[in-house]
Amino acid sequence: MEVNGWMSTLLTIAQWLVALFILALIIGVVAIGVMYVVDKHQTRHTIRRNFPVIGRFRYLFEHLGEFFRQYFYAMDREEMPFNRAQRSWVYRAAKNADRTLAFGSTRDLTKNGTIIFANSAYPHQEEEKTQPEPVTIGPHCEQPYSPTSYFHISGMSYGALSPVAVTALSKGAKLANCWLNTGEGGLSPYHLAGGCDVVFQIGTAKYGVRTSSGELHEGKLRDIASKREVKMFEIKLSQGAKPGKGGILPGVKVNQEIAEIRGIPVGEDSISPNRHPEISNNHELLDFVERVRGITGKPTGIKFVMGEPNWIDELVSAINERGHHCAPDFITLDSADGGTGSAPQPLMDYVGLKLSESLPILVDKLSAAGLKERIRVIASGKMITPADVAWAIAIGADFVVSARGFMFSLGCIQAMQCNKNTCPTGITTHDRDLQRGLDPTDKSVRVANYHKFLEYGVNIIAHSCGVSDPRQLNRRHARVVTHTGDSISLAERYPPKNS
Repeated sequence: MEVNGWMSTLLTIAQWLVALFILALIIGVVAIGVMYVVDKHQTRHTIRRNFPVIGRFRYLFEHLGEFFRQYFYAMDREEMPFNRAQRSWVYRAAKNADRTLAFGSTRDLTKNGTIIFANSAYPHQEEEKTQPEPVTIGPHCEQPYSPTSYFHISGMSYGALSPVAVTALSKGAKLANCWLNTGEGGLSPYHLAGGCDVVFQIGTAKYGVRTSSGELHEGKLRDIASKREVKMFEIKLSQGAKPGKGGILPGVKVNQEIAEIRGIPVGEDSISPNRHPEISNNHELLDFVERVRGITGKPTGIKFVMGEPNWIDELVSAINERGHHCAPDFITLDSADGGTGSAPQPLMDYVGLKLSESLPILVDKLSAAGLKERIRVIASGKMITPADVAWAIAIGADFVVSARGFMFSLGCIQAMQCNKNTCPTGITTHDRDLQRGLDPTDKSVRVANYHKFLEYGVNIIAHSCGVSDPRQLNRRHARVVTHTGDSISLAERYPPKNS
């Protein structure tokens, strides 16, 4: 009887355990179902919307990584091309979350080339903050452009980016009061969706303003210039990720709409020439600048990544020979470590000068020739944090543009899928299912937040250095660490050359 009693008790316990397991299973299934429905209908998190339930693990791992890194390695500053510390700052800024840190910096302040800002003994207080003054580009044009902001969205083509991503950038740029560069893929309805200021880029294939044979179509160019949103024209000679080679858009991304905007066949790889056929020397370059400016009546500049610095001397000589009126209204200087959706590795890894070397060279050569006020300098290339932008302004840049910083603000997770049409965040894909996760209304606010807090961060650095306006920063306000581990002033490292 005693054995039967124990057996009965065990059977009862087993039944309860089975019942509890079934109940837990039901609760689990219901919970997963609820999370699935919530994830599919929320718009704040692209990964969760595109990958319901399992996408939540990314945010969990991202959070736990901060605590587990001490047991493995200090991954905050080691990942390439952008490390976790950089990306995390952009994410927090875009979400208007806490951007302060605890305990201490993980940045190596002894590494050769590290930039350190020199704080003032008597920094400006918050109430002394002033708004940056507008800077005029193309003062001799029929329609000059005078933006107030010094931080803007760099060229990203529709085609390389999805329509929802471009729409979010356009609406965000309007909220932030900054410009949006079209990239070389032509002007799409999505660039105009937010009503922001637009810089139209003319690439070597002249997408959007080309004839059937690839030459400049003046009628199409005039039509583009007639749009009130289009403020400037940028003639792209080269870009940092692939100097010496034109843009590349895989055929899988060339749908009917993109083909019509660009003026190319559907489904075929879109590969631009490595240079403009009309431009083979400096005088032809200046001819082309004057031609575009004459047709549009708007500021016209050039974009390139610097190779041999002596070329700048030759360009300056050609400008002086012809007169300063023929000069480009601005120069966008790209860095050799710039980003792109698709490029050959030999060019990406080994060709061109980084902005840290080329920007001081360009600014000094223009200053020495008396052209610095005539030709505005726009710095481009891997600058996504306030310190990056403050450095470029201190060196002498008038404006700074960023592409990947704004991609991170849209939710980019650096999945390295830009050229495969499989971007999990919907930014660089034309897969409609993946695009669904990116809500332009929500992401446009994040774009504007990122812009706002980046400029706020630059203001903090400027005030610490003792100036009230970031554009008052100069080379005396920053130092660079040398191979000895000690630092020297940027004014000593790059002595300014004035005309």
